[in-house]
Amino acid sequence: MILARRLWFAGLLATLVLVSPPAFAQPAHEAKIDRGLRESLRNGAATQSVIITVKAGYRTDIRQSLEQHGDRIKAEHPLIGALAVEIHSEDIAEVANHPWVDAISLDAMVSAGAAATSAKHTTTTVTVLASPLASANSTLRQTLGLPRVAGLLTPAGDGITVAVIDSGIAPLADLRISAFYDFTRGGIPTAPFDDYGHGTHVAGLIASSGLTSNYQFQGVAPRVTLVGFKVLDKNGAGKTSDVIRALEYLTANHARLHVTIVNLSLGHPIYSPAKDDPLVQAVEHASAAGLIVVASAGNYGQNQKTGVSGYTGLTSPGNAPSAMTFGAANTHDTITRDDDSVAEYSSRGPSWYDGFAKPDAIAPGHHLISNIVAGSTLAKIVALNKKAKNGSSFLELSGSSMAAAVGSGVVALVLDTHNRAAYFGQKPLTANAVKAMVEFSAIPVKDADYVTQGAGEINAAGAMALASAIDTSVKTGEWWVRGAAPAHTMIGWQLYGWGQTVIWGHTVFTGDLVFHNLRSWSSSVTWGANIVWGTSVALVKASNIVWGTDAVWGANIVWRDRVIGQHEGDNIVWGTHEGDNIVWGTLDGDNIVWGTMDGDNIVWGTWDGDNIVWGTSDGDNIVWGTSEDGDNIVWGTSKDGDNIVWGTAAVQRGKLF
Repeated sequence: MILARRLWFAGLLATLVLVSPPAFAQPAHEAKIDRGLRESLRNGAATQSVIITVKAGYRTDIRQSLEQHGDRIKAEHPLIGALAVEIHSEDIAEVANHPWVDAISLDAMVSAGAAATSAKHTTTTVTVLASPLASANSTLRQTLGLPRVAGLLTPAGDGITVAVIDSGIAPLADLRISAFYDFTRGGIPTAPFDDYGHGTHVAGLIASSGLTSNYQFQGVAPRVTLVGFKVLDKNGAGKTSDVIRALEYLTANHARLHVTIVNLSLGHPIYSPAKDDPLVQAVEHASAAGLIVVASAGNYGQNQKTGVSGYTGLTSPGNAPSAMTFGAANTHDTITRDDDSVAEYSSRGPSWYDGFAKPDAIAPGHHLISNIVAGSTLAKIVALNKKAKNGSSFLELSGSSMAAAVGSGVVALVLDTHNRAAYFGQKPLTANAVKAMVEFSAIPVKDADYVTQGAGEINAAGAMALASAIDTSVKTGEWWVRGAAPAHTMIGWQLYGWGQTVIWGHTVFTGDLVFHNLRSWSSSVTWGANIVWGTSVALVKASNIVWGTDAVWGANIVWRDRVIGQHEGDNIVWGTHEGDNIVWGTLDGDNIVWGTMDGDNIVWGTWDGDNIVWGTSDGDNIVWGTSEDGDNIVWGTSKDGDNIVWGTAAVQRGKLF
């Protein structure tokens, strides 16, 4: 049978190559198979659930050939040019070698909080309250700079619809749900429900009216309308392909559903560069269509063995450049920010493979109280653990899932505020503009670097002040703030200065750039892309985020045993305090990929200066080496002649860690 299959695919290759353009007539590298699938192949299963990304124009041909061979096509993903397939394991290498195939990815399990195997990593604390009066008033809204209870005349998300892609949403009195689709059953429209409970908790943090708790546990944007997309089952797990199908449906129908914000409090480990990750690509397409996608960073911030917080635990799709990714802050149940910190479990960046500067910001995510579904799996877990009485209405959870929900609520308030202040000629705020405003107005927490907290802890009142002041009708490049430019926010009778930074790609910008209508904020620009900022903006500082500063060098890297399960002997180095930025290592002989911002370069070597050059990028030689003092490292050039320089002794770091 194996021989027959291989003979079949050899014939397929011969047939397809005959009609392929000569440019595609070279076999694909083994790197087309993502690390998650390689791990799965070691288990020896006869078939694998995969997502095959195909070059434009060839998806139908590949689909027909796979079907003729007996492989089962589970779904077609035109948004990202891919097929979800149950394929024979022994054929994967040959399919990957075909020139029309760009990548083969594991149809990975996604989970609430991106911690599928351990409940304690999904929620640090799980408690059901016997009654809403059993807890002190929530400080969530107040620590965001909002009134404890939203008033009729204050922005509260009116006219804004948020799509929650999760385990579902229960039809509770606190929640306004306009539509519901079950993608665990193919995307059928159905009555709202939530058999796991996570999606309802997330929805409550975003948009609970607070009615059933006497307004003690009101959501961040209590007049938001919700659309539910169920992609997780009663155990809080689902397939990547189902999430992609939900994103595809939403991208095509967001105008009809009136959706502007998408909340993704779920994910899976990063198994490939962002350009090859199907879930990331679905998010990028959704963002390009005008949706504001909010994602959780993951709960992989601690080493499983030592309990020490470390780096590189970010999960997909939190590594999507265009997504607004939130880690979790611990407010210690106070309104003021003086004692706030990054939660130990919150995933830190940079993202694996690409080294993206994530998360974008942090938001309250520790010990947050929201709605619970009677009879749901989470409610039953709590009842079995005897942590509270059964049949209660509210649940206390912790995690970056909760932080993302808070972030989505704040984004809804920003949009509502801008709409209220708009007049003739105003244009809607773009996803890039909203992200820049959220980052710029964030309040940094103490003793945390950029790859731990992003630009800082979210400041709803500050972002809303910007949204109210910005006039989107002005020409590109011009100052677009009406009146005095805001820079401070009063929280709990204390005045806090904003961080006033925007993390764009690998660079931290400070200055007045958010006060200008820049091309960067256009919906046609991918966040982090190489752009010309223009001469009208006088930047105070523009600094590369150097992963190899003292804050990261020698620090605990959680990726090895937390996300992928690498072996103890693997070598992972993030750089030196002189600015030498290096990532390399092995996993059973496999190269760790690192390179320029597009992820094309493959570099292998040792950190003591005995460096080996490997690979090219678009025909350009990759130069890797050191000067006599070991400080200078240069790699890669672009066709435009722009040298990519990493870490000289004289690099101006500006405001870094």
